[in-house]
Formats: sequence, structure tokens, C-alpha cells
Amino acid sequence: MLQPRFLLRRRGLISAAAAGTSAFALPSFTSRTALARAARPLAQPRAKSVLLVLLSGGPSQLDTLDPKPSAPAEIRGEFQATSTAVPSVSICEHLPLLAARLDRWAIIRSMAHKEHNHLLATHVALTGRPTPIPRGGSDLDRVESRHDFPNFAAAVNFVRPTNNGVPTGVSLPNYFIEGPLTWPGQHAGFLGAKHDPWQINHDPNDPQFKVDALSFPEQISETRLATRRSLLQLLNSTGCSPGSDTRTQAFDDQQAAAFSLLTSARVATAFRMDQEPETTRLRYGRNKFGQSLLLARRLLEAEVPVVQAAMGIVQTWDTHVDNWGRLKTTLLPQLDQALAALIDDLTDSGLLEHTMVFVMGEFGRTPRISTLPGQSVPGRDHWAHAYSILCSGAGIQGGQVLGETDSIAAWPLTRSWTPADVGTTLLSALGIPDDAVVMDPLNRPNPLLNGEIITPLYTGRAV
Repeated sequence: MLQPRFLLRRRGLISAAAAGTSAFALPSFTSRTALARAARPLAQPRAKSVLLVLLSGGPSQLDTLDPKPSAPAEIRGEFQATSTAVPSVSICEHLPLLAARLDRWAIIRSMAHKEHNHLLATHVALTGRPTPIPRGGSDLDRVESRHDFPNFAAAVNFVRPTNNGVPTGVSLPNYFIEGPLTWPGQHAGFLGAKHDPWQINHDPNDPQFKVDALSFPEQISETRLATRRSLLQLLNSTGCSPGSDTRTQAFDDQQAAAFSLLTSARVATAFRMDQEPETTRLRYGRNKFGQSLLLARRLLEAEVPVVQAAMGIVQTWDTHVDNWGRLKTTLLPQLDQALAALIDDLTDSGLLEHTMVFVMGEFGRTPRISTLPGQSVPGRDHWAHAYSILCSGAGIQGGQVLGETDSIAAWPLTRSWTPADVGTTLLSALGIPDDAVVMDPLNRPNPLLNGEIITPLYTGRAV
């Protein structure tokens, strides 16, 4: 398989050619990246970090951020709309804390794409691109593979890796796996394991929560670990390493990352959930999602560039059955409480000025209520033609609504935005240049910023 490469488009390629240097012929990741940075410096970042809160399964736009109180009952559903801190903007009655803080959030109501399947839509949401499926492939080919495009955290790590012992990306609290299916878009794809975000698979609300990878083995001190690493480097430099094939290189990369994490006090401290006052933990909610957002805030304080926090397990918001019961009793109260605590803490600490936050599912739900065969309690099915997301921080103007849908929240009436636009906005905010390109396994150039920056978020011009 051809290795992915970081190149330059437009002016960058012209500059390289004028210098008599072919960027395509450079021998390593390091030299390619060095040339790219020398030819075009990274943009001045708008944000230091990005938090992506993923509501896996797809929340209903009608029952959250885009209610339609005048629609027929079979569309409107069981909830009422409530007023917010923003005049003329209403949201679901079961999000009162968000309603009171909506002046710090922007809503995009005209998100849309083409994928109605959870796995395919998740890849779109996390990478901004369709899932690569081999010609003649089946449903099993929709699962995660190294042919996937890199997710946003991996893209940042590829272009702007950290060198301070802090991982570029952290995902929590669990990997999206259900039976034989592993959701695509969760790692670096064809960029390789070196650029995978660090995955946490432990409930932060568990009293025994800790990250073993950040703990020294018993009777091994930091000094002894440093000695062992020096010995390992000596063995490798004298040709005693087991080889230099792709798998060995991936192991070496992960080993280096492990050493770096073990000796990073800042990262280790971020995972010490027991250091948080109980009053703070209660504000976020003593549940898996609430504590995941609290941990995400601590990782942002440790200056992790990209943090992804999911709510619950895979497809938590997949409310084909008992949509209103699940939303009212569990999902909306937990979301409301945790987001309120998060936005308050980010505001009070000043972190919101340079932290961008997106809260989104992989799609929305159908406008029309339906009941699955064999079920008696109704719900809503998948719908990617129109859905809503929340955005805040790093210059985003709160208190505005971008986009408008029709009378049943089925189709955008104004221009629509896509996950590619979300990805382009967050990558640009982190300083990734607009001409950054990776080569896929077929040696085709792919711009990392493959959508449009959602500029109305910054200008405050409601659409």
C-alpha cells in the first residue's frame, strides 16, 4: 500500500517545482512535512483546542433544537417549545438550562448530507467524507478499515503533531463497536496507526476510573523508565531491532507515544478525576456522559488539541422506539445538565475564547412519527436531509440561528451545511492551512479542508 503524504496544492506545488524539488519524491513523512511548513507556514490558529461532542445515533431535530409547535401532531411530537435567552428563538422544553444559556451558543438548523446508515453517516460526521466501500462490497465493508479517511484529530496530528507529551487527539469514553460491527471514522485510516487519536475505554463516572497507560508499573520509577528507554534506543540504533517494516514502524511509533505519555505529568493530572470537588462532579451529572464532559474539560485545560466525547454507547440517540420517553427521562436531562456545566466552566475560566465546541449527531430523525413492526411505542427513524447542531467558542457568535427548515423540519429552506463544512471550520480554526493535502492509498490527492468555512458563525449574521 502506498503511504499517505502531506503535500501542497496551488502555490505550494508551484514553489516546490520552481525550486527544482519534487515533493512527491521526498523519502519520509518528516521531510515532506518540513518542506510543506517551509513553503507555507501554518495559519494563525483561531482556536487552541476543539471539543466534538458526538450524540451517536442521531437526535431528533424536532425534539431538541428545531421544534415545530404549529405542525400536525404526527410531526410535532409530544414536547412543547420553550423560549430562550435569545428573543424569537425557541427550543425543546426539556432543555431549560441550554435555553437560559443560548446566548453563548449558535444553532445550525440546516445541516444535511446523504447518508442515512449509522456507520456510513458516522464516517461522514467524523471525517467529512463518504465511507470508502470497495466496488461490489457488502454491508460488512462499511465497517472500520485502514482504507478510511482520517478523522479530524488524526488529520491535525498528521499536519501539526504535538511534541510536548500531550496527545493530539483523545476520544472517550468508549469505542463504537456493536457485535461484529466497528464504526468507521474513528481513527487515522490510511494515515496509519501513528496518527490515531488516543482512545479511552473506561467510564469516568466509575469510582475506580484510571488510565493504566499513565501509571508506572510497580517498582518502576521514572528514572528507571528513562534508563530502559535509552537502552532500547541504543539497541535500535545498533541494528538489533526486529526490523523496519510497516508493522514494526507502527509499533515503534506507539511505543514512543507511550513513553511520552508516561512522562507527561500534565496529561496524567487531567485524568485524575478524583481531584475534582464533588460539587463540580454533581454539576456535570453523576453519569457516564456528564463525567465524560468533565473529563473533556480537563483535557482541554491540559491543551489537548482535539477531544471527542460521546454520549453513552454507540447509537444511544437511535430512538426508533420510545423516542419521547427516552428523551424526557434520560437523554435530554443529562445533555442539558452537562452542557450547562461545561459552557459555564469554559466561560468562567476564559477557555471558551480559544476552544471551539461542536455538539452534533451523525444525522437527525424523520419528521413523521412511526412505529416499528412488533413495537407498540412510537419513535422516529433516520433522517440526514435536515438536522441541527450546536456551536460555541473561539470567536463563534452566540445567540444566533443559521439556516431554516420547512414547516416540518424535513428540508432546508436556506443553504445547507455539511459535516465537511464543520470539519473545514474546525481544522481551519486550529491553523491547518487551506492547501493541506494527503495522498490516499490510490495516490490521489485529497485536500484536508474539503468543505467551506462556516463564516456566518463568526460574523453573527443569522441566516
